[in-house]
Amino acid sequence: MKVGVIAGGISSEREVSLRSGQAVFNALKELGFNVVFIDAGNDLCEKIKEEKIDVAFLVLHGGWGENGGIQGMLEVMGIPYTGSDVLASAIAMDKEVTKKVFIYHNIPVPPFKVIHKRDYLTSNFNLESIGFPCVVKPAHEGSSVGVNIVKDEKQLNEALNNAFSYGNRVIVEKYIEGKEIHIGVLENRALGGVEVRPKKGFYSYEAKYTKGMTDYILPPEIDDNLYEKLKELGLKAHQALGCKGATRVDMIVDYAGNAYVLEVNTIPGMTETSLLPKIASLAGYDFKTLVKEILELALKDEK
Repeated sequence: MKVGVIAGGISSEREVSLRSGQAVFNALKELGFNVVFIDAGNDLCEKIKEEKIDVAFLVLHGGWGENGGIQGMLEVMGIPYTGSDVLASAIAMDKEVTKKVFIYHNIPVPPFKVIHKRDYLTSNFNLESIGFPCVVKPAHEGSSVGVNIVKDEKQLNEALNNAFSYGNRVIVEKYIEGKEIHIGVLENRALGGVEVRPKKGFYSYEAKYTKGMTDYILPPEIDDNLYEKLKELGLKAHQALGCKGATRVDMIVDYAGNAYVLEVNTIPGMTETSLLPKIASLAGYDFKTLVKEILELALKDEK
């Protein structure tokens, strides 16, 4: 069996994806698999045909790697792949649709508004119901790309301009002050969670991928009952979107103990600073065991 680790891509998260992919490739190599590394570009289909892979291990972050596009191509080619299927990937990548699905399933989300570029350009929008501080983010990016915490009207236009540079829809969300907790899910089991404490106050792209810029608390320093509730909520969010394989569910818990789900990452980072491997270690998975389990789920799961 030949495994193709597909990483890189053309999104804003390309460099992180390459690092994740290299870590997965090394783990599979050490486990004795026949494995090849494929840097995903516009010629991806040709590369896959050339390599004659039997299964794809997807480590693409953002863009068409995480939005269902590559998954659809692999299905047409008859090649099984790790992680969520086309529909779940597309839903999870779209923050607006994700929130609407969560609301339908009674999964708490922060109050939010969706702004379309045409309304922004004509000033045909109103954020009074959200107020300040708020969080401005593109509807279709990951890894905190284009995300800004806005404290007043003066910062709002700059944040909106930045977010709109990534697409035609922007989410403006009420800022919830509290603890940032991430729950790792593997198929139908919540593995545990990690609390992240960025040293600069915001879990930005830089804080996520630069060593020493964030403290990781494993397990989170919260009440045991609340921790169990968060794990249940994480699994519920994973299932509500129809996700498969390994995901990471991002949440904020305010100081009154109310939890809000922000998003589900269908292809979590697999670098040395990534959260899913840290969380999996709580459940007894070292990195190689986690990688092997993700691959095996793809092989036994008929999408």
